[in-house]
Amino acid sequence: MQITLKKISQAYALLFLFILPNLTHGQKKITLEDIWQKNTFSTRTIPGFNFLKDDKYYSLKNGTRIEKYDLITGSKVNEIFNASLYEGQKGFTGKFSAYSFDAEEEQILLESETVSIYRHSTKSKFHLYDIRNSRFYQIAKGDLISHATFSPDGSKLAYVKANNLFYEDIKTGVITQITFDGKVNEIINGMCDWVYEEEFSFTKAFEWNDDGTKIAFLRFDEKEVPEYTMQLYNNGPYPINETFKYPKVGEKNAIVDVLVFDLKKGTVKKCEVALNEDYYIPRIKWTRDNDMLAITRLNRHQNHLELINYDVRKDKYYMLIDEKGKYFFEITDVLLFLKNGKEFVWTSEKDGYNQIYLYDIRGQLIRKLTEGNYDVISVIGYDEKKNKVYFKAAMESPMEHGVYEIGFNGKNLRQLSEKGGVTNATFSSNFEYCILNRSTANAPANYVLFDRSGKALRVLEENEKASQVQKEYGVNPIEFFNFKTSEGVVLNGWMIKPANFNPNKKYPVFMTQYSGPGSQQVTDGWKGANYWWYQMLAQDGYLVACVDPRGTGARGEEFRKMTYMQLGHYETIDQIEAAKYLGSLSYVDANRIGIYGWSYGGYLSSLAILKGNDVFKAAIAIAPVTNWKWYDSVYTERYMRTYRENKEGYDQNSPVNFAHMLKGAYLLCHGLADDNVHFQNTVEMTEALIQANKQFDTYFYPNRNHGISGGNARLHLYTKMTNFLYKNL
Repeated sequence: MQITLKKISQAYALLFLFILPNLTHGQKKITLEDIWQKNTFSTRTIPGFNFLKDDKYYSLKNGTRIEKYDLITGSKVNEIFNASLYEGQKGFTGKFSAYSFDAEEEQILLESETVSIYRHSTKSKFHLYDIRNSRFYQIAKGDLISHATFSPDGSKLAYVKANNLFYEDIKTGVITQITFDGKVNEIINGMCDWVYEEEFSFTKAFEWNDDGTKIAFLRFDEKEVPEYTMQLYNNGPYPINETFKYPKVGEKNAIVDVLVFDLKKGTVKKCEVALNEDYYIPRIKWTRDNDMLAITRLNRHQNHLELINYDVRKDKYYMLIDEKGKYFFEITDVLLFLKNGKEFVWTSEKDGYNQIYLYDIRGQLIRKLTEGNYDVISVIGYDEKKNKVYFKAAMESPMEHGVYEIGFNGKNLRQLSEKGGVTNATFSSNFEYCILNRSTANAPANYVLFDRSGKALRVLEENEKASQVQKEYGVNPIEFFNFKTSEGVVLNGWMIKPANFNPNKKYPVFMTQYSGPGSQQVTDGWKGANYWWYQMLAQDGYLVACVDPRGTGARGEEFRKMTYMQLGHYETIDQIEAAKYLGSLSYVDANRIGIYGWSYGGYLSSLAILKGNDVFKAAIAIAPVTNWKWYDSVYTERYMRTYRENKEGYDQNSPVNFAHMLKGAYLLCHGLADDNVHFQNTVEMTEALIQANKQFDTYFYPNRNHGISGGNARLHLYTKMTNFLYKNL
């Protein structure tokens, strides 16, 4: 019989008497059904928000409508589009998931009936609505396509269909096919292959130039890339085999070329930028010159980063940036070419922390714009009229991410966001207004409109209902702490103490973490749905804690990259030290400490209970890597190089090699359709545990990917994890 939180088996009843406190009078009990089924704790955003170009109005998606609002007063001005009026026309369902305007805001592109390709890529049906004449029609004759994108003048749409690149003339409806060699598992034009999508964080691989006369795009030849097959189950006599190209460590990657299509000539030209076949092109971007294409080039070891400017007319290029590092480079989207055509903004860690630099168009450094022992998280935009750059940084603390502005002269630094918390910003086109989206660890996001002077004009969303729900359920605050390890390293953490906390009692500890390179879990920002799971465990008498180990972000290059060539080594040491520190607290039962993680976090929780078997009593690993040999080429080689180059680093930090050290309770879960961390990892770990004659629990989820969601999958998983903790801690 399935165990739920509403019907706990009698076998666990006595156990609960020891760990369940008496809830405060009137305090509601959090359940997993509340979190994962009823959406009791969902927070609000401002869906489909879009600043309009006049800086006086904005648009919002309200169900099947796109509505126009006054920016200052918030009053509705009019309805721009009502999808229900077009239901049944041109193959339109009357519903859409996303929308975008052309540059003049005279046409609306509507996306609907979206189908997933991989974790981040999709294909959809697109329709276009012309505001000027109320004309409504379908794009690509109603076929499923990807990344439909307006040309700068709004006269055309480029898109990818069946691995080929097309553009469509909006006025005439004429469709022009640009490439013809696209084929599944062989050639991709204008979109990324699996590994680029996952590890370089983009799926659209084509760009219009500013005058709409050319389209630059990437072509992936993945014919020689090894394949991986997953089985999908659909109640038929045989499962469906889904086979796709997936380059693992040391295997062949796709050969990537940069091509440019000239709309006037109707020709495709290859940009000759390859040094050899083993390189990456993780970004392309047109400069302000319509014939100059900026191409980012990265060697396979990912320790040599080049930004080159390619002259399409002359088929020549020159170097803008040439950086070599002793560790690795990670690709960002910070490349801003100024409208004056003479300068660009770039970020680099060459001085030890990620900072912002201004270069001229020939690649000569003009000046460093930011200075200090802190990391710039991202560059948000630049205002050439006021000569300011807007950026997000961990300036005060690794745990606080604020929004700042600074002049192009590197002076007049000003913080735009409130102190503390984690803030994101969205600016209007003229930078006269911005919306600051700020949350803290104990409060969900609010969205506030500010003018250029920093004056708060009005609140768009403050999540007052969510805050009220926190009161009704009597949540305990997240508290921050730090401690010094035996190696003299100061680590940051947070904890939630149990309900009705009594410092004279001894409580079990549940540690959550991710610990992956450059990641952060210990920030003063909202933790999403898992926040409520942690609060539920705190209601049930657990102390919940999280610590960011060495290798995580916002503490400079040396701290973040010290795990190079030995992923898992220092992170495991630090999680064990964190458990020992927590176990030393007077109110913690050091014999009842468990650790949990998903993906990289599952990898770390596995290593922790194996190498820290005298410290951890239980561990949960969801979709873990268990040997880096089985993960993809780009990610793994970035941090570990290949197995041939770094056998010791792989072998000494792969959980599958330490199965014999298991002492505590271990829960291992995985989705069978995980295209990212393959089920192979859990199968191999299972075999190692069996051969070591170690007992453990395992759950698997058919047809579920890395996120294990859909239907009751998430509720089922969290029910299992919760009952596992109740039984073993």
